[in-house]
Amino acid sequence: MELLQQIKDFLIPELEAIRREQSAVRERLNAIDLHLVDQSRRIDATNQRIDETNQRIDKIHADLLARIDRVHGDLILRFDENHRRMDRLYEVSVRREEHASMERRVANLEQAVEALRRRLASY
Repeated sequence: MELLQQIKDFLIPELEAIRREQSAVRERLNAIDLHLVDQSRRIDATNQRIDETNQRIDKIHADLLARIDRVHGDLILRFDENHRRMDRLYEVSVRREEHASMERRVANLEQAVEALRRRLASY
């Protein structure tokens, strides 16, 4: 019996120390669980803000694409109009050149006719 008492005297304080340490570990685990729950809540809130930001970015992106398409269409129309105006300017320029050429030819022909008249008049 005395051996049993000695074993109890040795083991009971050790078991009490283990229980105290286990209780401290349990408290620490509970604190860590609370911290993890708080971190999870914060992560969820951050994810929600990121999702909202992504939605705003997507809306802005779509708006910008629509504006770019409108500007692109407007530029195409302006380029087409400028090309038509340049074509008309080219046509006017060519007509002027042709007109100046015709005027020179007419002047040369008039001089030739006048020279022929003078020759005929001298006979």
